[in-house]
Amino acid sequence: MSGPTVFIIDDDPAVARSLRWLIEAVQLNVELFSSAQAFLEAYDATTPGCMVLDVRIPGLSGLELQEQLAGKYAYHAPIIFITGHGDVKMAVRAIQAGAFDFIEKPFRDQELLDRIQRAIIFDAEQRGKIAERVEISELFATLSPREREVFGLVAEGMSNKAIAYDLGLSSKTVEVHRAKVMEKLHARSLADLVKMSMQMKSG
Repeated sequence: MSGPTVFIIDDDPAVARSLRWLIEAVQLNVELFSSAQAFLEAYDATTPGCMVLDVRIPGLSGLELQEQLAGKYAYHAPIIFITGHGDVKMAVRAIQAGAFDFIEKPFRDQELLDRIQRAIIFDAEQRGKIAERVEISELFATLSPREREVFGLVAEGMSNKAIAYDLGLSSKTVEVHRAKVMEKLHARSLADLVKMSMQMKSG
């Protein structure tokens, strides 16, 4: 089955099997792990999807797993923590540390499925943004140092005349550099350049 994968990390076999049945019923891939350590050793961050993680598991805890993932990967799939009533403060800490969501036991099946779907959509959006930044960075690397200067000033909204004055060039030379920047970055408009600049800064 192709598509995103839901990673379930829970030491209770009965709970894990129940979650697997529920999630596979909506045509999503599922991988089960009985410990955070086993998951960490097998995890491939390029796999799209999300994680459903019990906040209290023996050995490496859910929060410790979250910390290790954050330290190891620039980006990983979003985490939905499952928590008991007494663990809400812990779950809030997890959210503050970057977890996508938490759901408190007992929960309705549809409530969990809705949150998983939102996490998968979020994951796809983030991976799309990362891919765009990589593509822009590769195109940006083809610019000469002078073209990079012109790109930066154009993206700030400066006119050709102002850029020419700032860099000690003629307006005609700035126009030539600007045209080369547009061509190399596959930009169709000033708005495209501004968006590219913002995407690079956000990375």
